[in-house]
Amino acid sequence: MKRLRYFQNNSKNSLREKYHLYKGEKLNWLQVTMRLERSIISNIIPWVFFCTAYGLLISLFYYLGLPIAFKNSSSIITNAVLSFNIGFTLLLVFRTNTAHDRFWEGRQLWGSLVNTSRNLTRGIWIIVKEQTPQDRVEKEAILRLVTAFAVAMKLHLRSAPLDTQLASLMSEKQYLQLQDTNHPPLQIAYWIGDYLQYQHDRKYLNVYQLTTLHNCVDDLVDILGGCERILKTPLPLIYTIKLRQLLLIFCLILPLEIVSFLNWWTGLIMAFVSFTLLSIEQIGSEIEEPFGFDPNDLPLNAICNTISNNVEELIRLASNNVRSS
Repeated sequence: MKRLRYFQNNSKNSLREKYHLYKGEKLNWLQVTMRLERSIISNIIPWVFFCTAYGLLISLFYYLGLPIAFKNSSSIITNAVLSFNIGFTLLLVFRTNTAHDRFWEGRQLWGSLVNTSRNLTRGIWIIVKEQTPQDRVEKEAILRLVTAFAVAMKLHLRSAPLDTQLASLMSEKQYLQLQDTNHPPLQIAYWIGDYLQYQHDRKYLNVYQLTTLHNCVDDLVDILGGCERILKTPLPLIYTIKLRQLLLIFCLILPLEIVSFLNWWTGLIMAFVSFTLLSIEQIGSEIEEPFGFDPNDLPLNAICNTISNNVEELIRLASNNVRSS
């Protein structure tokens, strides 16, 4: 009975729980739906109104007896429209799948960033030796720079200015230096690598340990480069242009094909069809650039918070172990 109640609760709250897992916010199902739909509806609603009005206009012309509807007996026109529909649908599917591939690749890269950050911070804390309290302070500072790399990478991909969260993860001198840097995450990666080399020069790391930790830093830079490749190589614009042209042609032809069957229902059907197709096209347009601020983009804030929490927990647990010993 408890198990049945558990699954019922999970099914009832699945949308809310999925959004909480994805974005880290607790909202009810209606708030989740409205937030995810808002950015899409605002962009397509003028075109939906246009298609609806056009469908009503075609219904009016047909009602007045104007010969605008395709003849039911014309198999040539029917086959031509059917072929057009198939080609248009295939292009729409290709566009959506390509956008999703870019979105998923971005998510994989940020997932790799979380794992690499964990490996790097764990390695630095365990491998780098400490001789003085100042060594521990420097070690904690460099661990927070790993978090700073993720935050700076997020801001860099969004073309956003440096913020207070980034300032809290480093010294004032470093923050001022970042403000004069064209590529903040790359500068932070340089600081981390420089710290590792300094520890090797002090004989606190052997060459094998240095190589292992440097490989983690290299992985951070590779992940950054992968995200920049997605950001700076958008889907060729000709696909977007051609798809919107075909979508417009489809919405102009469809009422002529269905008005003889639906009469005054043509406008309503056009509203439904145009809303569906334009929504799918807009979703593809939105998720092909997965690093932005749109509700359907990757939850970069939540991922950065995960990395920050991991680092702070490592520092806290290590400090508690030192005190207990």
